[in-house]
Amino acid sequence: MLSDGERLRYDRQMMMAGFGEAGQEKLKSSRVLIAGAGGLGSPAALYLAAAGIGHLRIVDRDRVDLSNLNRQILHGEGDLGNPKVDSAREKLVRLNSEVVVEALQEEIREDTLPALIEGCDLIVDGLDNFPTRYLINETVQERKIPFVYGGILGFMGMATFIHPGQTPCLKCLFPQAPPPKKFPVLGTTPGIIGVIEANEAIKYITGLGKLLSGRLLVYNGSEMKFSEVAVEKNRECRVCGGL
Repeated sequence: MLSDGERLRYDRQMMMAGFGEAGQEKLKSSRVLIAGAGGLGSPAALYLAAAGIGHLRIVDRDRVDLSNLNRQILHGEGDLGNPKVDSAREKLVRLNSEVVVEALQEEIREDTLPALIEGCDLIVDGLDNFPTRYLINETVQERKIPFVYGGILGFMGMATFIHPGQTPCLKCLFPQAPPPKKFPVLGTTPGIIGVIEANEAIKYITGLGKLLSGRLLVYNGSEMKFSEVAVEKNRECRVCGGL
């Protein structure tokens, strides 16, 4: 049940066709894992908290560095040296005290991931490397947990919705990981892609709209264009080919 305060707080989104109190209650009862509290995870977490996701579990091993602050909007100069998850939790609780924010300063590894995703309805990608994304991709295929992917490079960004057993997995989209290296980022790019990821999460939880399933949305901020690439499941994919 929603409280009177929640009905007032979420009034505008509950006005949307098909949303109503039922949609808000779905958000309230959901648990979302945000993997990474950086450029992508920051805007995704902010908008999910604002929308009323009941439980946000944020996982990141790093501490706030000055070089993060052009894009990682959950953190500020006063947070330098502090764990990112603690900084994130502070801002999110300040935004919406009714959301349970679980802050875990952990490294996502093969041995830690099962416990990190336990009980979660959805995983949002806030990562900056493909090895960890591939690990999550393999694990969600086994656990049947949806995964919202987001990637960025300079002015460019992309996003898709991965639904195990129904859509292409991350390995279908990117059979080979790009070489690990420091890459350029304009702060607005992860802002836009992170919000798109949050939008996909909200659509999935409420059952509204058309997800980016089997579609890779590509954003070109330099020319301010969005394009879409249809992606198909690779039947010989070693991760999801047999599902």
